[in-house]
Amino acid sequence: MSKQELPLAPCGPPLTRDPLTPERADELARAFKALGDPVRVRLLSLIASHEGGEACVCDLTDAFDLTGPTISHHLKVLREAGMIDGDRRGTWIYYRVRPEALRDLSESLRPADQAGTVLA
Repeated sequence: MSKQELPLAPCGPPLTRDPLTPERADELARAFKALGDPVRVRLLSLIASHEGGEACVCDLTDAFDLTGPTISHHLKVLREAGMIDGDRRGTWIYYRVRPEALRDLSESLRPADQAGTVLA
């Protein structure tokens, strides 16, 4: 019998919750990847920092030394990753952070013995 065919013996305490499925890990990886760019992290912070947790794209573009299409690309990545929502009002799009998406990312990596506790 080769080494790869031997059954694995547990070497630590038993699991206290189910680990991520491969599909769930893919979903979360897309969200974490979206946050892997400093411009997108700043955009998320700027949106969340506005009164009511909502910001017009016109308020976001002035905060960067980037072109409008570049900012739009970063907002699209955040939206496709489920981190923000946006809706058009007249000629402008207003964005808001999806708090449940941020909670989901946090919960996915929290140690099992701390599940459900509030982080300070």
